[in-house]
Amino acid sequence: MRRVSVVGSSGSGKTTFAARLAARLGVPHIELDAINWGPNWSPLSTETFAARVRAATDGDGWVCDGNYSAVRPIVLERADTVVWLDLPLRTCLARMLRRTARRVRTREELWGGNRESWREAFIGRDALFWWLITQHRRKRRDYAARLADGDSGRLQVLRFRTSAEADRWLGDLSI
Repeated sequence: MRRVSVVGSSGSGKTTFAARLAARLGVPHIELDAINWGPNWSPLSTETFAARVRAATDGDGWVCDGNYSAVRPIVLERADTVVWLDLPLRTCLARMLRRTARRVRTREELWGGNRESWREAFIGRDALFWWLITQHRRKRRDYAARLADGDSGRLQVLRFRTSAEADRWLGDLSI
């Protein structure tokens, strides 16, 4: 296990888990959000995003977190393992609420100098919480279908349904 893709719903803990796993494995952590988002929440063009993800995943070892369909084939083609944090919607919502409240309160700077706001989190069709609520079930079905065969047996697929299960596995991981 040297090239790991960590996937899951927003609020599932992908970035935190991926950073911890990368540290355990002694490999770089690649955060797709950090690559994609520029100032004023402007995303990269698909071509530029794909080129940057190709460059980031070119090495022998890495842990990459994110769910971008535009670059999923690049990441999965290069990965040897997928960790799917398949947590319940209520867990993801609670985590997202705590994370968003902390980021808004502290004015935490995110990728490209962006900051979260209550408005972006809750209002409109592009709001984080609306997206999670409307996409969680569909994403779960899609990942179950996509990862069922482990890319014809090439990928090791680890599916964790609770944070405790994922944490236990990470704690027991022998390097």
